[in-house]
Amino acid sequence: MRDAHVMDSPDTAPSTPPSSLANSPPTGQWPLTDSKKPNIVIIFADQIAAPLLSIHNAASPIKTPNIDALAAKSTVFSSAYCASPLCAPSRSSLCTGQLPTRIAAWDNASPLGCEVPTYAHYLRREGYETVLAGKMHFIGEQLHGFEERLTSDIYPGDFGWSVNWDEPDRRLEWYHNTSSINQAGPCIRSNQLDFDEEVMFKSTRYLYAAARRKPSDRPFCLTVSLTHPHDPYTIHKKYWDRYENEAIPMPDVNIPDEDQDPHSQRLLHVEGLKEEKPRDEAILRARRAYFGAVTYVDDNLGQILNVLKECGLDENTIIIFSADHGDMLGERGLWYKMSWFEGSARVPLLISYPQRYSSKTVPQNVSSLDLLPTLVDLVGGSIDSRLPLDGTSLLPYLESSDGLDVTNDTVYGEYAGEGTIAPLMMIRRGPWKFVTCPVDPPQLFNLKTDPKELQNLAKSQIPAIQDVFTSFAKEANERWDFKSIHQEVLRSQRARKLCWDALTRGRYESWDYQPKEEARDKYIRSNVPLDELELRARYPPVDKFGHELPRGQAKGVAGSYNQ
Repeated sequence: MRDAHVMDSPDTAPSTPPSSLANSPPTGQWPLTDSKKPNIVIIFADQIAAPLLSIHNAASPIKTPNIDALAAKSTVFSSAYCASPLCAPSRSSLCTGQLPTRIAAWDNASPLGCEVPTYAHYLRREGYETVLAGKMHFIGEQLHGFEERLTSDIYPGDFGWSVNWDEPDRRLEWYHNTSSINQAGPCIRSNQLDFDEEVMFKSTRYLYAAARRKPSDRPFCLTVSLTHPHDPYTIHKKYWDRYENEAIPMPDVNIPDEDQDPHSQRLLHVEGLKEEKPRDEAILRARRAYFGAVTYVDDNLGQILNVLKECGLDENTIIIFSADHGDMLGERGLWYKMSWFEGSARVPLLISYPQRYSSKTVPQNVSSLDLLPTLVDLVGGSIDSRLPLDGTSLLPYLESSDGLDVTNDTVYGEYAGEGTIAPLMMIRRGPWKFVTCPVDPPQLFNLKTDPKELQNLAKSQIPAIQDVFTSFAKEANERWDFKSIHQEVLRSQRARKLCWDALTRGRYESWDYQPKEEARDKYIRSNVPLDELELRARYPPVDKFGHELPRGQAKGVAGSYNQ
């Protein structure tokens, strides 16, 4: 669990935190009628590095006016972390509020059990219509509490991308490689653009339909999950050109291969970076394309916010912006994610509801696991305390005047995906980050004095730091049964490999989600009542003279005909 903890001072040894606040009664109570509960829009970006955003880095060259404007009226969590630095495990954890070891979210082919509650289940139980547009990287079952998916996923929902610890030195053909870097540049079309344009079209169309509904209809929670700025590092020429004549900085930290820690060396191997080092020109092009892709995400965020505003939905809608993990983008010689360094593990997290909560920046460490209990608290719901939960509600931060008087400050992370040969765990508390793996030397960083994570203090001879290290090592060994976890990961990998070998022989049956869309239920149809047609046809609604009417009271030409 991510537990409450108060550091005696930033540089003293950590103590084991007290029990979690995750199952405490909600403090943000809303009126019981669903029509008065706030709507919720959650926007996820994919692989967006929080340390590179201007809301966290004043020197950032990335142009994000919409994120900046949203941050100005949000609670901004400046030290938010994913639960696992890989797409599917991170998303399964943020949806469920549970760490990967609880839900067996090991890699990008690990199925999420259909019996595990997600925030969509909890909100749906509270009367919400839960809708997903875009990527969530579910394996197997594809809804997990969402009442409707507006699009399919961009990535396969099968066992094809399982990691194989039985062959630790083998580079699987679907692993990241240097092509994303070496081929970086502008494009007219890409899979990612095709996908995100569909996501945006379906999302805005859903919001326009929601605006036409009667006020008595259920509130909605719409999750808009974009695949940008995930590699490959290519973006439409429009966004590439926005960085013409801009100074694109090279990575700030360069570490020779021989000086890399063992996990980073494995990442270099699985990504093909040991055999082929990207040229400086390719690095600059990749970073420029990535910056453009972040600006593309920013424009899409602005589009969602504009639709909410023009439809009058902005006054009663909670906006959340975050990501599944970050991208090293060449820092330390590393690319993509899959490590616990800041570029890979830190994510943006903004929660905006200015009608109720003042804007502020929260410096304490928080986790994407906290999203589920926070959402439940925000709508006045309740958590089933009999079920496991690792997240802690962020509502106390939202209700605090400055966010500084709340004591939750511990984050746990777990990773067993690409580049690992044993479980790789992380504890973040106060200024400290502790990373441990049974086959690697431990790492200890003080991010207050060493934000670039250049000084591993695990072998420091300073007594106070030795105490910190000993305390973290003891906590990790008490918390995680590494031998049992290792065996469970191997069991899961072997079982999925056997099933996948069988499923790819003979007739192949895809598990990928097929959106349901009926042409007979769209536009003008004889089986749809005229009043309902009019609600669909025009917004804002008008009377027969063209005068605007309140939402949900359409009586235009179609509605007035033959009355």
